[in-house]
Amino acid sequence: MNETDKEIKDREAVINENESKKQTVSDIRVSVWAVAVAVLLGLGFFGWLLAR
Repeated sequence: MNETDKEIKDREAVINENESKKQTVSDIRVSVWAVAVAVLLGLGFFGWLLAR
């Protein structure tokens, strides 16, 4: 493997690591929104039950 191939592999490894971090952050953000919506729906349903 010559130096150019090593540089390309190193650059691709950094890019893959960055993409992995972006995906993790995105997954966490979606999870937080999903939990927030579920809590709000649960509180709304609980409030509805109490109002009946």
